[in-house]
Amino acid sequence: MRFEVPQFIEVEDKIFGPFTWRQFIYLIGGGGIAAVLFITNGFLFLFIGLPIGALAILLAFYPVNNRPFSVYLESMLRYLGGTKLYLWRKQSTGIYSGARAKTEVTDDVSATVAHNMHVPTVTKNRLHDLSRNLELTAIEQK
Repeated sequence: MRFEVPQFIEVEDKIFGPFTWRQFIYLIGGGGIAAVLFITNGFLFLFIGLPIGALAILLAFYPVNNRPFSVYLESMLRYLGGTKLYLWRKQSTGIYSGARAKTEVTDDVSATVAHNMHVPTVTKNRLHDLSRNLELTAIEQK
């Protein structure tokens, strides 16, 4: 017994002409609010109705990074309304002698580890020899 697996599950069905259900609701809602404001007061329509209509068009048609604008708007509002706590503690940049000379090591443990470890210096010729050995080893393994 064979079952047919749906292929395009991310694509919404077109219900009202060329519009999906979600697009239709956004356009009717935003257009309705803008129309009521236009009929009642032209001044309110300019400052409230037009931005609501523009938001409805953005919600209906404009994707941001291939995701609906509503997801983007929700993420933006959560970020703006949420608490922001940023923690940062400066750490030493490394244990190499060149990096150590540029920055002071304030942590005693890091200073001890950096002092006790021997870090070999790599010259241009030594680096070339190492890369050539890696290439030859990779060719031999094939």
